[in-house]
Amino acid sequence: MSSGFFERVYRLVSQVPAGRVTSYGAIAREAGGGAAAARSVGWALRALPIDRAERVPWWRVVSAKGEIRFAPNSPEAEAQRARLEAEGIRFETTGRIDLARFGWP
Repeated sequence: MSSGFFERVYRLVSQVPAGRVTSYGAIAREAGGGAAAARSVGWALRALPIDRAERVPWWRVVSAKGEIRFAPNSPEAEAQRARLEAEGIRFETTGRIDLARFGWP
């Protein structure tokens, strides 16, 4: 994927409001890569420059099932979950987020 795709990803993720989440696939479709580019959205967010990490709310992007994609119980997964919970997002007992309730748009 091109750096233009990454910039579109960053712009779109920046629009996700606090208290809401979206999926990698939804961002991929909106960025013009189609749902098959969902993995590329993950690459873009991993490549997010440190100086932009607080302005681009990467933690608001989850799987299409409403799951955090970091390894379970990893420091990264715990940090993402803590950020989401701080914004009012609640997790089901399965560890999933109810996308009907918290999904955006």
